[in-house]
Amino acid sequence: MRKLTIAGIALATALTAGCATNQAALDEANATASSAEQTAENALNTANSAASSARTAQQTAEEALAAAKAAQKAADEANERAKRMLQQSSMK
Repeated sequence: MRKLTIAGIALATALTAGCATNQAALDEANATASSAEQTAENALNTANSAASSARTAQQTAEEALAAAKAAQKAADEANERAKRMLQQSSMK
C-alpha cells in the first residue's frame, strides 16, 4: 500500500510538472504571438505613415512642377517680347 501511495504521489508530481511545463510553453507562445502582433501593428502604422508622407511629397512635387511650368511660360513670353522689341529697334 505504501508503494502504491508513493507511486501515486510520484505520478501526480510528474503530471503536475508536465502541466506546468506545458503551461509555461503556452505562456511563452502567447507572449511571442502577442509580441509579433504588436510588431506587425507597428510596421503597419509605419507603412501608413510613409504612404501619407509619400502622398504629401508627390503633391508638393506636382505643385512645384506646375509653378516651374508657369515660370517657363512667363520666361518664354518675356523672351518673345524682347525679340520683338530688338527687331523693332533694329528697323528704326
